[in-house]
Amino acid sequence: MTKPDQPPAATLSSSTGATGGMHKGLTSYGDKGFSLFLRKAFIKGAGYTDGALTRPVIGIASTGSAYNPCHGNAPQLLEAVKRGIMLAGGLPMDFPTISLHESFAAPTSMYLRNLMSMDTEEMILAQPMDAVVLIGGCDKTVPAQLMGAASAGLPAIQLITGSMLTGSHRSVRVGACTDCRRYWAKFRAQEIDEQEIADVNNQLVASVGTCSVMGTASTMACIAEALGMTVPGGASPPAVTAARMRIAEMTGTQAVRIARQRLDIGQILTAKAFENAMRVLLAIGGSTNGIVHLTAIAGRLGFEIDLDALDRMGRETPVLLDLKPSGAHYMEDFHAAGGMATLLRELKPLLHLDALTVTGRSLGEEIDAAGPGFVQDVVRPRTHPIYAQGGIAVLRGNLAPGGAIIKQSAADPALMEHEGRAVVFEDAIDLAARIDDPDLDVNADDILVLKRIGPKGAPGMPEAGYLPIPMKLARTGIKDMVRISDGRMSGTAFGTVVVHVTPESAVGGPLAWVQSGDRIRMSVAQRQLTLLVPDEELARRAAQKPLQTPSAERGYRKLFLQSVTQADQGVDFDFLIPPGPMRRIPDQG
Repeated sequence: MTKPDQPPAATLSSSTGATGGMHKGLTSYGDKGFSLFLRKAFIKGAGYTDGALTRPVIGIASTGSAYNPCHGNAPQLLEAVKRGIMLAGGLPMDFPTISLHESFAAPTSMYLRNLMSMDTEEMILAQPMDAVVLIGGCDKTVPAQLMGAASAGLPAIQLITGSMLTGSHRSVRVGACTDCRRYWAKFRAQEIDEQEIADVNNQLVASVGTCSVMGTASTMACIAEALGMTVPGGASPPAVTAARMRIAEMTGTQAVRIARQRLDIGQILTAKAFENAMRVLLAIGGSTNGIVHLTAIAGRLGFEIDLDALDRMGRETPVLLDLKPSGAHYMEDFHAAGGMATLLRELKPLLHLDALTVTGRSLGEEIDAAGPGFVQDVVRPRTHPIYAQGGIAVLRGNLAPGGAIIKQSAADPALMEHEGRAVVFEDAIDLAARIDDPDLDVNADDILVLKRIGPKGAPGMPEAGYLPIPMKLARTGIKDMVRISDGRMSGTAFGTVVVHVTPESAVGGPLAWVQSGDRIRMSVAQRQLTLLVPDEELARRAAQKPLQTPSAERGYRKLFLQSVTQADQGVDFDFLIPPGPMRRIPDQG
């Protein structure tokens, strides 16, 4: 007689026709029945019953790490997700993947983003699960997880770790990492001393969680919700709040539902979803990194982001979110103001409201379900924006044939139309060696140019595009200059900074041949970036100085340098993008 907690022996065989749960992705032993038998024998060693093993299996990609304080609440999130899964009748199975923190990953977390995406994809496919919960927060983790899950194709749902709380320095509210840069600039300019910079260092990060401003982490949190990949309200609750734990429980419950409904990620990440995310990126004054990550995620599904169309969208999509570095508030204020529901409600006329979300309902239905708005001052009405156009503009010209990006909402209006003399640094080493040299030939009207920090040049496209103001100028009160590079800048940074110059200098882009003393003209209004040097002179320089293409002998660096694409293609690996023609977003046809 069969014991109550054990089904008949036949259920141990693949002959029952079962395809989900523990039957998925059986190890190849040449005998499927034995493969399932062996798998169940080993998992029972962990104390599972046959009854538990018949439930939908929900994988949980856990990215907790002692090196990642942005994910410091991962253990609590994990328990809440498991609770939600079990309440909904599923079987939670957590597993580790690579975890990336912006300040702890050398040479840059962007260098390892694609590796994390591959790790995520392969572990989703290698292990039996009917759906997966992706726990991520710090800058490159959420895009890596969405890239990997998009390639894997299973039902997936994103859980954001949440932002940190703000601190206080001498009664002034502070938070990472816009205020990190502001106070460090004061220290470089000798406006504050070593004791004060040490004091503020203790206040900038008041709890675990991601940066409390609209940096890359917060940008990707908002984008994930705009894409329909989180439960409603999933972007904004701070990391150490009960609200974040409730979101985690709801995420686990919803993961079981999408597993039963077989709501695959490709049904959520559609062209309309990506267009909605582009609108949100512009309206929040989001990180310029958001463009690269959104492009990479879309690329995994055969979509190509049209940068010129993004720029056109920006002209009609104002910045509505009053958050640093474009505004004054922090993420916990955004949450108190209603979070993404408040923003999406204001953007409704510009959104595809019929786009599907992980709840199985449309984005429009979720906005309506959030109820009416209330009085608050963090999300502006479209009639009274913080910035009339979208936070990001796309520049083109003979210096950036493939495009370049400027976060215009965080730039100095006085520098948006500017012509100046180039002061060139050949690479990051050259920058570090000379930027504070008192004999550096530089004036406030000059344009700082940094080469070889693009995808291949560094490698990994570090956030070195936010060049420091030369110390000799900073000490005279200069706060901003036009800065141009083929690298990236942090979403928490501010200033007149042009990044993502494409093609990059390391592969022979025009930036490679710029010399100190050349004149450069930038017009954000005209979306132009022009090197005022004749083509013939640039060709002469190229002929005189053969290009040195970066290379490596072995390992991941060799794979990276051989396969990484340019910024306008998402800095992904070319072999991870599906073959065939790409579909443009937005579709102009």
